[in-house]
Amino acid sequence: MSRIRSTFEKLARQRRKALVPYVTAGDPLPEVTVPLMHALAEAGADVIELGVPFSDPMADGPVIQRSSERALKNHVGLDRVIAFVGEFRRRDKETPVVLMGYANPIEAMGLEAFVDAARQAGVDGVLVVDYPPEEGAELAAMLRERGIDMIFLLAPTSTEARIEKVAKLASGYIYYVSLRGVTGAKHFDLEDVAAKLPAIRVRTKLPVGVGFGIRDGDTARAVARVADAVVIGSRIIQEIEQASPKTCVEKGAALLREFRRAIDA
Repeated sequence: MSRIRSTFEKLARQRRKALVPYVTAGDPLPEVTVPLMHALAEAGADVIELGVPFSDPMADGPVIQRSSERALKNHVGLDRVIAFVGEFRRRDKETPVVLMGYANPIEAMGLEAFVDAARQAGVDGVLVVDYPPEEGAELAAMLRERGIDMIFLLAPTSTEARIEKVAKLASGYIYYVSLRGVTGAKHFDLEDVAAKLPAIRVRTKLPVGVGFGIRDGDTARAVARVADAVVIGSRIIQEIEQASPKTCVEKGAALLREFRRAIDA
């Protein structure tokens, strides 16, 4: 059984919801990434989404775009991101890690080389923003053979046909983008989210996580009432961005603890 499935099953038994922070690998400095991952796990992260820096992150708002720019200036590419996971695994054998990014770095490395390296490092899931199900079947099959989940995005604009395709191909969990926009946007509408999730759940037994636009504990708690997981990205990176390299790990972990308390309340 995959670490992701095991984690969600344990949380379901406990009647708790998953907290999934997203951070960009290599931001603010490469040497901060693994300590930050450990701190987030200790602060209550159930799954960690580790962003692969990319020069044109089209789904991401200004905060995550800036984090990618900083990481690329630090010469952090896909190979180093995978190495960070391997380093993290030396101490933490349980917390699932999902690589989240775009197709170009994976295709530049080569699909087979990527999935083999990911498996060896201890990656549990892969989410490729610009691989829709129509184009992600080959990678999904390769990952499945190596026990790695492929996670797909769904959005408010997703049709029933698209939901059906994602439900057939996805594993681990489904990531529902809560708004029509980029990460970090502020026009979050919980009623829209609550209305869309039943159409997804009728087609899959996979857990459904909700992200994009969750910026405070009250919103996270409200999302946790209707979703299986709450994904926090831009808000954590903003906290890291405003801190110094020496304090950003504790600042990020302290913020995550606030979200943990909120969704457990």
